[in-house]
Amino acid sequence: MAVATIKQKKKMSKKQKKDALWGLFFVSPFIIGFVIFMLGPMLFSFYGSFTNYNLTSKMDFIGFNNFRRMFNQDELFWKSLYNTGYYVLFNVPLTAIGSVLLAVLLNQQVRGMSVFRTIFYLPAILSGVAVYVLWMQMLSPTSGLVNTILAWIGVQGPAWLFDPQWTKPALILMKLWSVGGAMLLYLATLQNVPTQLYESAEIDGASAFKRFRHITLPLITPIIFYDVVTSTIGAFQIFQEAYVMTESGTNGPANSLLFYNLHMWNKAFVAFDMGYAMAMSMVLFVIVLSLTFVNLKLAPRWVHYGGGRSE
Repeated sequence: MAVATIKQKKKMSKKQKKDALWGLFFVSPFIIGFVIFMLGPMLFSFYGSFTNYNLTSKMDFIGFNNFRRMFNQDELFWKSLYNTGYYVLFNVPLTAIGSVLLAVLLNQQVRGMSVFRTIFYLPAILSGVAVYVLWMQMLSPTSGLVNTILAWIGVQGPAWLFDPQWTKPALILMKLWSVGGAMLLYLATLQNVPTQLYESAEIDGASAFKRFRHITLPLITPIIFYDVVTSTIGAFQIFQEAYVMTESGTNGPANSLLFYNLHMWNKAFVAFDMGYAMAMSMVLFVIVLSLTFVNLKLAPRWVHYGGGRSE
Protein backbone atom coordinates (compact mmCIF):
# COMPACT_ATOMS: atom_id res chain seq x y z
CA MET A 1 0.00 0.00 0.00
CA ALA A 2 2.76 2.43 0.93
CA VAL A 3 4.62 1.79 -2.35
CA ALA A 4 1.44 2.28 -4.37
CA THR A 5 0.75 5.55 -2.55
CA ILE A 6 4.27 6.85 -3.31
CA LYS A 7 3.88 5.95 -7.00
CA GLN A 8 0.59 7.79 -7.13
CA LYS A 9 2.19 10.87 -5.59
CA LYS A 10 5.01 10.77 -8.14
CA LYS A 11 2.53 10.77 -11.04
CA MET A 12 1.74 14.26 -12.27
CA SER A 13 -1.85 15.31 -12.49
CA LYS A 14 -3.24 16.72 -15.73
CA LYS A 15 -3.09 20.25 -14.32
CA GLN A 16 0.57 19.80 -13.30
CA LYS A 17 1.44 18.45 -16.75
CA LYS A 18 -0.36 21.38 -18.35
CA ASP A 19 1.47 23.88 -16.11
CA ALA A 20 4.81 22.20 -16.93
CA LEU A 21 4.13 22.42 -20.66
CA TRP A 22 3.18 26.09 -20.38
CA GLY A 23 6.35 26.69 -18.36
CA LEU A 24 8.46 25.07 -21.08
CA PHE A 25 6.63 27.10 -23.69
CA PHE A 26 7.43 30.40 -21.99
CA VAL A 27 11.11 29.55 -21.41
CA SER A 28 11.54 28.05 -24.89
CA PRO A 29 12.72 31.37 -26.47
CA PHE A 30 15.60 31.48 -24.00
CA ILE A 31 16.43 27.80 -24.47
CA ILE A 32 16.35 28.11 -28.28
CA GLY A 33 18.41 31.31 -28.19
CA PHE A 34 20.93 29.77 -25.81
CA VAL A 35 21.38 26.67 -27.98
CA ILE A 36 21.64 28.60 -31.26
CA PHE A 37 23.65 31.65 -30.20
CA MET A 38 25.74 30.39 -27.24
CA LEU A 39 26.00 26.62 -26.85
CA GLY A 40 26.16 25.96 -30.60
CA PRO A 41 28.97 28.47 -31.31
CA MET A 42 30.88 27.28 -28.22
CA LEU A 43 30.80 23.66 -29.40
CA PHE A 44 31.71 24.74 -32.93
CA SER A 45 34.66 26.76 -31.61
CA PHE A 46 35.78 23.86 -29.46
CA TYR A 47 35.88 21.54 -32.45
CA GLY A 48 37.31 24.24 -34.72
CA SER A 49 40.22 24.82 -32.34
CA PHE A 50 41.57 21.41 -33.40
CA THR A 51 41.31 22.15 -37.12
CA ASN A 52 42.94 24.15 -39.90
CA TYR A 53 40.12 26.41 -41.10
CA ASN A 54 40.04 29.72 -42.99
CA LEU A 55 36.29 30.16 -43.76
CA THR A 56 36.64 29.00 -47.37
CA SER A 57 38.42 25.66 -46.99
CA LYS A 58 37.28 22.42 -45.45
CA MET A 59 37.94 22.01 -41.71
CA ASP A 60 40.99 19.72 -41.57
CA PHE A 61 41.51 18.09 -38.18
CA ILE A 62 45.09 18.75 -37.00
CA GLY A 63 44.85 17.81 -33.31
CA PHE A 64 46.73 20.05 -30.87
CA ASN A 65 48.86 21.78 -33.53
CA ASN A 66 47.13 25.14 -33.03
CA PHE A 67 47.87 25.04 -29.30
CA ARG A 68 51.49 23.95 -29.89
CA ARG A 69 51.99 26.84 -32.31
CA MET A 70 50.33 29.20 -29.88
CA PHE A 71 52.54 28.35 -26.91
CA ASN A 72 55.81 27.62 -28.71
CA GLN A 73 55.95 29.74 -31.87
CA ASP A 74 53.66 32.76 -31.54
CA GLU A 75 55.55 35.46 -29.60
CA LEU A 76 52.65 37.87 -30.04
CA PHE A 77 50.43 35.44 -28.12
CA TRP A 78 52.53 35.90 -24.99
CA LYS A 79 52.79 39.64 -25.62
CA SER A 80 49.01 39.95 -25.92
CA LEU A 81 48.50 37.82 -22.82
CA TYR A 82 50.94 40.02 -20.87
CA ASN A 83 49.23 43.23 -22.04
CA THR A 84 45.81 41.88 -21.08
CA GLY A 85 47.05 40.60 -17.71
CA TYR A 86 48.65 44.00 -16.98
CA TYR A 87 45.38 45.75 -17.82
CA VAL A 88 43.29 43.39 -15.68
CA LEU A 89 45.72 43.54 -12.74
CA PHE A 90 45.57 47.32 -12.46
CA ASN A 91 42.22 48.23 -13.96
CA VAL A 92 39.98 45.95 -11.86
CA PRO A 93 41.17 46.97 -8.36
CA LEU A 94 41.62 50.65 -9.25
CA THR A 95 38.11 50.97 -10.70
CA ALA A 96 36.63 49.07 -7.76
CA ILE A 97 38.41 51.29 -5.21
CA GLY A 98 37.52 54.43 -7.16
CA SER A 99 33.86 53.39 -7.40
CA VAL A 100 33.62 52.69 -3.66
CA LEU A 101 35.27 55.95 -2.63
CA LEU A 102 33.18 57.95 -5.08
CA ALA A 103 29.99 56.29 -3.83
CA VAL A 104 30.89 57.07 -0.21
CA LEU A 105 31.46 60.74 -1.10
CA LEU A 106 28.19 60.97 -3.05
CA ASN A 107 26.29 59.30 -0.22
CA GLN A 108 26.68 62.33 2.03
CA GLN A 109 23.61 64.36 2.92
CA VAL A 110 24.60 67.61 1.21
CA ARG A 111 22.35 70.05 -0.58
CA GLY A 112 22.44 69.61 -4.35
CA MET A 113 24.06 66.17 -4.14
CA SER A 114 21.75 64.81 -6.87
CA VAL A 115 23.44 67.16 -9.34
CA PHE A 116 26.88 65.80 -8.49
CA ARG A 117 25.60 62.22 -8.75
CA THR A 118 24.28 62.94 -12.22
CA ILE A 119 27.54 64.56 -13.32
CA PHE A 120 29.67 61.63 -12.16
CA TYR A 121 27.30 59.09 -13.71
CA LEU A 122 27.08 60.72 -17.15
CA PRO A 123 30.43 59.34 -18.51
CA ALA A 124 29.13 55.79 -17.97
CA ILE A 125 26.32 56.25 -20.51
CA LEU A 126 28.32 57.92 -23.29
CA SER A 127 28.95 56.03 -26.52
CA GLY A 128 32.16 53.98 -26.48
CA VAL A 129 33.70 55.10 -29.79
CA ALA A 130 32.90 58.77 -29.14
CA VAL A 131 34.60 58.52 -25.73
CA TYR A 132 37.71 56.91 -27.23
CA VAL A 133 38.02 59.62 -29.88
CA LEU A 134 37.58 62.27 -27.19
CA TRP A 135 40.31 60.72 -25.05
CA MET A 136 42.66 60.46 -28.03
CA GLN A 137 42.41 64.24 -28.30
CA MET A 138 42.70 64.78 -24.55
CA LEU A 139 45.83 62.58 -24.41
CA SER A 140 47.59 64.34 -27.27
CA PRO A 141 51.18 64.94 -26.09
CA THR A 142 51.31 68.47 -27.59
CA SER A 143 47.82 69.95 -27.36
CA GLY A 144 45.90 67.53 -25.15
CA LEU A 145 43.97 68.75 -22.12
CA VAL A 146 45.66 66.27 -19.75
CA ASN A 147 49.22 67.42 -20.53
CA THR A 148 48.08 71.04 -20.51
CA ILE A 149 46.77 70.66 -16.96
CA LEU A 150 49.98 68.87 -15.92
CA ALA A 151 52.02 71.74 -17.39
CA TRP A 152 50.11 74.19 -15.20
CA ILE A 153 51.52 72.48 -12.11
CA GLY A 154 55.03 72.16 -13.54
CA VAL A 155 54.85 68.52 -14.67
CA GLN A 156 55.87 67.51 -18.16
CA GLY A 157 53.26 65.07 -19.43
CA PRO A 158 54.26 61.85 -21.20
CA ALA A 159 53.52 60.95 -24.80
CA TRP A 160 50.69 58.67 -23.61
CA LEU A 161 49.44 56.72 -26.64
CA PHE A 162 52.77 57.19 -28.46
CA ASP A 163 54.98 55.86 -25.65
CA PRO A 164 54.95 52.06 -25.03
CA GLN A 165 55.40 52.63 -21.29
CA TRP A 166 52.33 54.86 -21.04
CA THR A 167 49.82 53.35 -23.47
CA LYS A 168 48.24 50.91 -21.00
CA PRO A 169 48.19 53.45 -18.11
CA ALA A 170 46.43 55.81 -20.53
CA LEU A 171 43.65 53.28 -21.10
CA ILE A 172 43.37 52.61 -17.37
CA LEU A 173 43.09 56.36 -16.75
CA MET A 174 40.33 56.52 -19.34
CA LYS A 175 38.45 53.70 -17.61
CA LEU A 176 38.74 55.44 -14.23
CA TRP A 177 36.90 58.38 -15.78
CA SER A 178 33.82 56.21 -16.33
CA VAL A 179 33.43 54.54 -12.94
CA GLY A 180 29.97 56.04 -12.58
CA GLY A 181 28.23 52.81 -13.57
CA ALA A 182 29.74 50.79 -10.73
CA MET A 183 29.43 53.79 -8.43
CA LEU A 184 25.66 53.65 -8.86
CA LEU A 185 25.58 50.04 -7.58
CA TYR A 186 27.65 50.92 -4.51
CA LEU A 187 25.59 54.03 -3.86
CA ALA A 188 22.35 52.02 -3.88
CA THR A 189 23.91 49.53 -1.45
CA LEU A 190 25.22 52.24 0.87
CA GLN A 191 21.79 53.79 1.15
CA ASN A 192 20.47 50.49 2.49
CA VAL A 193 23.00 50.37 5.33
CA PRO A 194 21.14 51.03 8.63
CA THR A 195 22.03 54.45 9.99
CA GLN A 196 21.66 53.08 13.54
CA LEU A 197 24.95 51.21 13.10
CA TYR A 198 26.81 54.43 12.37
CA GLU A 199 25.11 56.24 15.24
CA SER A 200 26.02 53.48 17.70
CA ALA A 201 29.62 53.41 16.51
CA GLU A 202 29.87 57.20 16.75
CA ILE A 203 28.56 57.11 20.33
CA ASP A 204 31.23 54.50 21.14
CA GLY A 205 33.89 56.90 19.84
CA ALA A 206 34.67 55.22 16.52
CA SER A 207 36.37 57.52 14.03
CA ALA A 208 35.11 58.01 10.46
CA PHE A 209 37.79 55.63 9.15
CA LYS A 210 36.85 52.93 11.67
CA ARG A 211 33.17 53.29 10.80
CA PHE A 212 34.08 52.88 7.15
CA ARG A 213 36.39 49.93 7.88
CA HIS A 214 34.15 47.97 10.25
CA ILE A 215 30.64 48.90 9.07
CA THR A 216 30.59 50.17 5.49
CA LEU A 217 33.06 47.78 3.90
CA PRO A 218 31.71 44.51 5.38
CA LEU A 219 28.15 45.40 4.41
CA ILE A 220 29.01 46.17 0.78
CA THR A 221 31.34 43.20 0.20
CA PRO A 222 28.66 41.26 -1.77
CA ILE A 223 28.52 44.11 -4.30
CA ILE A 224 32.32 44.39 -4.31
CA PHE A 225 32.53 40.66 -5.05
CA TYR A 226 30.00 40.95 -7.88
CA ASP A 227 31.81 43.98 -9.30
CA VAL A 228 35.24 42.29 -9.14
CA VAL A 229 34.00 39.12 -10.86
CA THR A 230 32.15 40.91 -13.66
CA SER A 231 34.89 43.53 -14.09
CA THR A 232 37.54 40.81 -14.38
CA ILE A 233 35.55 39.03 -17.07
CA GLY A 234 34.96 42.32 -18.89
CA ALA A 235 38.60 43.42 -18.62
CA PHE A 236 39.78 40.20 -20.26
CA GLN A 237 37.50 41.04 -23.19
CA ILE A 238 39.04 44.45 -23.87
CA PHE A 239 39.10 45.02 -27.61
CA GLN A 240 37.23 48.08 -28.80
CA GLU A 241 39.43 50.57 -26.96
CA ALA A 242 42.66 49.28 -28.49
CA TYR A 243 41.10 48.82 -31.94
CA VAL A 244 39.82 52.40 -32.11
CA MET A 245 42.71 54.14 -30.36
CA THR A 246 45.41 52.42 -32.43
CA GLU A 247 43.97 53.25 -35.87
CA SER A 248 41.99 50.07 -36.59
CA GLY A 249 44.11 47.60 -34.71
CA THR A 250 47.73 48.50 -35.48
CA ASN A 251 48.68 47.19 -31.99
CA GLY A 252 50.11 50.48 -30.71
CA PRO A 253 53.81 51.34 -30.35
CA ALA A 254 55.96 48.22 -29.81
CA ASN A 255 52.76 46.13 -29.66
CA SER A 256 52.00 47.69 -26.28
CA LEU A 257 48.26 47.75 -26.99
CA LEU A 258 48.04 44.33 -28.59
CA PHE A 259 45.49 42.86 -26.21
CA TYR A 260 44.43 39.23 -26.37
CA ASN A 261 41.12 39.85 -28.12
CA LEU A 262 42.75 42.18 -30.64
CA HIS A 263 45.35 39.52 -31.47
CA MET A 264 42.56 36.97 -31.81
CA TRP A 265 40.65 39.36 -34.08
CA ASN A 266 43.71 39.82 -36.29
CA LYS A 267 44.18 36.09 -36.60
CA ALA A 268 40.50 35.50 -37.41
CA PHE A 269 39.54 38.42 -39.66
CA VAL A 270 42.86 39.72 -40.99
CA ALA A 271 44.85 36.51 -41.49
CA PHE A 272 41.67 34.38 -41.74
CA ASP A 273 43.32 31.74 -39.56
CA MET A 274 40.02 30.77 -37.96
CA GLY A 275 41.17 27.49 -36.45
CA TYR A 276 43.98 29.24 -34.59
CA ALA A 277 41.64 32.04 -33.46
CA MET A 278 39.17 29.51 -32.10
CA ALA A 279 42.00 27.81 -30.21
CA MET A 280 42.85 31.20 -28.70
CA SER A 281 39.21 31.64 -27.66
CA MET A 282 39.30 28.29 -25.85
CA VAL A 283 42.43 29.33 -23.94
CA LEU A 284 40.78 32.62 -22.95
CA PHE A 285 37.68 30.71 -21.82
CA VAL A 286 39.79 28.46 -19.59
CA ILE A 287 41.68 31.43 -18.10
CA VAL A 288 38.51 33.40 -17.29
CA LEU A 289 36.74 30.30 -15.98
CA SER A 290 39.69 29.47 -13.71
CA LEU A 291 39.90 32.99 -12.28
CA THR A 292 36.15 33.05 -11.69
CA PHE A 293 36.38 29.71 -9.89
CA VAL A 294 39.22 31.05 -7.71
CA ASN A 295 37.16 34.15 -6.86
CA LEU A 296 34.20 31.98 -5.89
CA LYS A 297 36.40 29.81 -3.67
CA LEU A 298 37.99 32.82 -1.95
CA ALA A 299 34.68 34.64 -1.48
CA PRO A 300 33.70 32.96 1.85
CA ARG A 301 36.86 34.40 3.45
CA TRP A 302 35.92 38.04 2.94
CA VAL A 303 32.35 38.40 1.60
CA HIS A 304 29.78 39.05 4.32
CA TYR A 305 26.03 38.69 3.87
CA GLY A 306 23.18 39.63 6.19
CA GLY A 307 23.45 36.43 8.19
CA GLY A 308 27.26 36.36 8.31
CA ARG A 309 29.95 35.17 5.95
CA SER A 310 29.03 33.43 2.73
CA GLU A 311 29.27 29.68 2.73
